[in-house]
Amino acid sequence: MTVKLTRLIDARYLSEHRVWLRFDDGAAGDVDLAPDLNGPVFEPLKNVETFRRFRLHEQLHTLVWPNGADFAPEFLRAKLRGT
Repeated sequence: MTVKLTRLIDARYLSEHRVWLRFDDGAAGDVDLAPDLNGPVFEPLKNVETFRRFRLHEQLHTLVWPNGADFAPEFLRAKLRGT
């Protein structure tokens, strides 16, 4: 049995700590990551200018930041509003 991995295929900064996301299964929407910025690697992301520096990692299919922070694509998919 093959398990299909969740893949993030598009991401756009909205405001504060909110990002619009689109996944390969067609699901799309915005997420607010402010409540999830806990712990040493996420602490710098509380600064909006630092948070805005995310990029979509082509091989990991998720959001990553220059300081090494990232969220699992499955976590981001579960955070979509209305899902």
